[in-house]
Amino acid sequence: MCQETHVNPLVEVHVRLLNEEAIRNIAVGAAVLGTGGGGDTAVGLFMALEAIRRNGPIELLNVDEVPLDALILPTSMMGAPAVSIEKLPSGRELDIVFDDMQAALGKQAFATMPVEIGGGNALVPLILAARRKLPVIDADAMGRAFPEYQMVSFHLHGLGARIATFADERGNRATVHPIDGEWGERICRPLVDAMGASATVCDFPLDGDEVRRCAIPGTVTQAEKIGALISGTSKRTADTVVSELVTALNGYLLIEGKIVDLKRHTSGGFTRGSMVIEGAERDSGRRVTVNFQNEFLVAQDEVNVLATTPDLIILVDRETARAISTETLAYGMRVVLLACPCDAQWRSKLGIQTTGPRYFGYSVDYEPVESIARRLA
Repeated sequence: MCQETHVNPLVEVHVRLLNEEAIRNIAVGAAVLGTGGGGDTAVGLFMALEAIRRNGPIELLNVDEVPLDALILPTSMMGAPAVSIEKLPSGRELDIVFDDMQAALGKQAFATMPVEIGGGNALVPLILAARRKLPVIDADAMGRAFPEYQMVSFHLHGLGARIATFADERGNRATVHPIDGEWGERICRPLVDAMGASATVCDFPLDGDEVRRCAIPGTVTQAEKIGALISGTSKRTADTVVSELVTALNGYLLIEGKIVDLKRHTSGGFTRGSMVIEGAERDSGRRVTVNFQNEFLVAQDEVNVLATTPDLIILVDRETARAISTETLAYGMRVVLLACPCDAQWRSKLGIQTTGPRYFGYSVDYEPVESIARRLA
């Protein structure tokens, strides 16, 4: 849990500290919000725990506690999640991209924050914050994970990518000045490919006013709460935990069964493919196909589309209720497929154009998951 401490009367900030328990819960919850992507949480969790053991717990600030003129530097990983499992970071990359960004801007950062709360990218800024004694902002730019550079709430508000710094485990580094998020994807994806399809990045530098206006607030705390719910699985049945998870997410259970077909490959810096879930028990006789590009994008049975991006499509283990990522899918896994609404920003016209199913090449229109559920009930 977050440990509450004191209120500083000079700055009127209610300081909360993230301890080891909080970090572990964030990792579990972020895997759920990753919708299959965002990178593996295991390495990030190990590095974050080591960082706070050496340097102490991490301050977590609400968006409205950030000074309007403060510099906020989001940090993350970019590339194919499947690659990040085998190509481990050296530990230097995060410091390199952060220092290169500060040098380029000529200003010291006040805090860092996640770009995406989904998967391992939720933990990257926590590692940096512990090392540099910086606060982390309780917000991100997705409310989940998305596969492409421009798929951030900052883009929806017309904020340019401005500048991005990159580094890999070999010591290669680069600074890029894309004119917007879409050009950032075009320019930076080949760069990351050249770095082995996985690299550390610091991008979308923001001031406090922009964070307040454009970020999705409260998502670090949301991940922590989801993780705390799941971590109590040993005390309750898996059915109970899945039911509680669906309720916590305002979501829907799409199918329960096992993976009977799986196609997966890495190309263009993404983990791509599809899987088929064959229903069991009350879902016996049903089959649901899920397509993915790092994240799960479209779920449909033999007749109907059940959920699409930008809503969250989430796969959890039938026995533990822990999230399963696209890079760890395996034939025969017993799974439960869920879906829940995305943040309202993604349901705007530009949000759907940027992250909806037609952007990824699927010939279906976006329909809110709750609308689909009512229609098919």
